[in-house]
Amino acid sequence: MSLIVQKFGGTSVADAERLFNVAQIVTETAVEGNSVVVVVSAQGDTTDTLLAKAAEINPNGSKREMDVLLSTGEQASMALLALAIERTGFSVITLTGWQAGFKTDTAYGNARIEEIDCKRVQSELDRGNIVIIAGFQGINKYDDITTLGRGGSDTTAVAYAAALKADLCQIYTDVDGIYTTDPRLVANARKLSEISFDEMLELASLGAQVLHNRSVELAKKYNVNMEVLSSLHRVPGTKVKEASDVEKLLVKGIARDNDIARISIVGVPDEPGVAFRIFSLLAQKRINVDIILQSIGRDGSKDISFTIAHGNLGTTLDLLHTNAGMFNAKNITFDENISKVSIVGAGMATNPGVAAKMFEALYEAGINIQMISTSEIKISVLIQRSEAERAVSVIHDYFNLGTGGEKTV
Repeated sequence: MSLIVQKFGGTSVADAERLFNVAQIVTETAVEGNSVVVVVSAQGDTTDTLLAKAAEINPNGSKREMDVLLSTGEQASMALLALAIERTGFSVITLTGWQAGFKTDTAYGNARIEEIDCKRVQSELDRGNIVIIAGFQGINKYDDITTLGRGGSDTTAVAYAAALKADLCQIYTDVDGIYTTDPRLVANARKLSEISFDEMLELASLGAQVLHNRSVELAKKYNVNMEVLSSLHRVPGTKVKEASDVEKLLVKGIARDNDIARISIVGVPDEPGVAFRIFSLLAQKRINVDIILQSIGRDGSKDISFTIAHGNLGTTLDLLHTNAGMFNAKNITFDENISKVSIVGAGMATNPGVAAKMFEALYEAGINIQMISTSEIKISVLIQRSEAERAVSVIHDYFNLGTGGEKTV
């Protein structure tokens, strides 16, 4: 008998028909002799609806109370799914994050996991129950409800799979696996049979929306056996696992991220400590910085440009202007009409010339590159947002990803 954790996203439980479909998937898994833990997201657009309702009442409401509000979406989903499963005659029980022993730090709205106490969940499994857990939520040391931020239900599922030493963690979505790029952008995008943790982590961090990067980090750390598959179509999905030589391509996937902005700090003194003062200031406010470009100093000054999440633009600009005396910049500019397009593939590490080929593809398409960032298995470029969708398609075709891609040598 295996222990399987199954996570269902908001579209998978959006209405009664889909809830009964999920109930069938879960009960079929149980009939096969498996113990089943289910993690659910809020139905459809429930979270957005709750955010809108809160804004009507108090646009500046505290993060603590927002967590109390937003956690109700997942609780409604789990109760409705349990009612659907009860109709089939199976024994099922629902647990909120705190009932399931999910303990976090005190960062309301974006909490991090500190501990998972599996006693209650294991006890219910031992009684023969299907256990449904509300995703996206936990409880902190003050016994306050916390939420985990974007992708929190994915993180919940993988964390429980690791804590329970589950045999498999299945992430059910509205797509039937992980593709070489977003199939809504590129018609011949190809579904991958498998992808490594490192490649998936890069893609998730770079804008691919199938899995959240925090969940992939956990899966890699604890070597959780994962599969991404569709709740709507019963077809094999994509396995996320340790790297292997199977389907080792130069480029495994392409990601596009429109949720970014570039800030340029112009004319700062060309002296030690300037970059430290700027980025330590941002770190104190937990503002993540991505691509960084510093010019060569001339005439005693230099420029520093970097990218951040678009949602942090206003806060970052206010912070920099308020503390401008710390780095004596001549000017601070920004551009929010940009996108980051990235290619990812473990095969890049041992095959030179991949970057040149990517740049050649963009050159031939007349797309200008503003900034570049690289690692062993990824190359990211910053371009105008209006060119991003075309850039993804051009690069996808250039590396023949729709027909299987170029294998490493």
